[in-house]
Amino acid sequence: MSPHTKLISSLSLIMGTTITISSTHWMMAWAGLELNTLAIIPFISKSHHPRAIEATIKYFLVQATASTLLLFSSMMNAWSTGQWDITQLTHPTSSLLLTVAIAMKLGLVPFHFWFPEVLQGSSMITALLLSTMMKFPPTTLLIMTSHSLNPTLLTTLATASVALGGWMGLNQTQLRKILAFSSIAHLGWMTAVIIYSPKLALMTFYLYTLMTAAVFLALNSTQALKLTTLMTSWTKSPALNATLMLALLSLAGLPPLTGFLPKWLIIQELTKQEMATTATILATLSLLGLFFYLRLAYHSTITLPPNSTNHMKHWHFAKPTDTTTAILASLSTLILPLSPLILATT
Repeated sequence: MSPHTKLISSLSLIMGTTITISSTHWMMAWAGLELNTLAIIPFISKSHHPRAIEATIKYFLVQATASTLLLFSSMMNAWSTGQWDITQLTHPTSSLLLTVAIAMKLGLVPFHFWFPEVLQGSSMITALLLSTMMKFPPTTLLIMTSHSLNPTLLTTLATASVALGGWMGLNQTQLRKILAFSSIAHLGWMTAVIIYSPKLALMTFYLYTLMTAAVFLALNSTQALKLTTLMTSWTKSPALNATLMLALLSLAGLPPLTGFLPKWLIIQELTKQEMATTATILATLSLLGLFFYLRLAYHSTITLPPNSTNHMKHWHFAKPTDTTTAILASLSTLILPLSPLILATT
């Protein structure tokens, strides 16, 4: 990819995200989403591999369909109420269509089918953008309209996403697909609480972004794409792999790591809302995800393949992501003690 294309696409991506998250009019939000979709396409297709081209086409078709549904939903609401304000979504059919459109954009079950395939066809950094930055504008729209949406529908989508995200990740050997199903499960947790506590949902998304970025950047540094290559990376970079193990256990939600904080607060909030059954189901289903996170952690640090060749140990890598990886990995493991401060601010 030429530097000019990269610069224009990056700026368009930032501008599209900013337009959507700061707009109050449906047309501006839709324009920002469209700009986002068009800006990420060069990043997905830059390798010119058939799998990358296939991922680009799948991504474009799904996002175009979701944007069409969102536009149709807002037009129907404007037709019946005369309001183009995002927070004034009162028409029942519009609310249903919007939920479907946002679920497609976020990759929630049953609209998740495109997400693992697109991530598998992308590079690690592009997969990181698709899992974090590209999910931010739809999440913002979901939070702004959460008071108008159907709680039962959102709870069903959330439970199904956590279940399928854990279940489908069990049998995967490709790291990007495992992280795609991990993303589906985490967004299910966020969706479960978004009506009752939008601030908590946003904090969950921020912490998920932090932990996922640490894992993706660590995997990008070790050049690991599947479990078999992850097994051999320990001999090259022990320190980085130990850090990766902690970040993965944090994603799994094990105390005393950062990932325990959002799960703990979401279960507490659902119990306050007399939804103890939903909280119990989500907590039980998260054990599925815990299994494949533990398997990744085991492959990255504990298990060594037979007859592994000796490598020169790399205590640092000649890549600009090293400092970023170190900071993100530290934050993704050490934030839990700050939970009283975080609770006070939210």
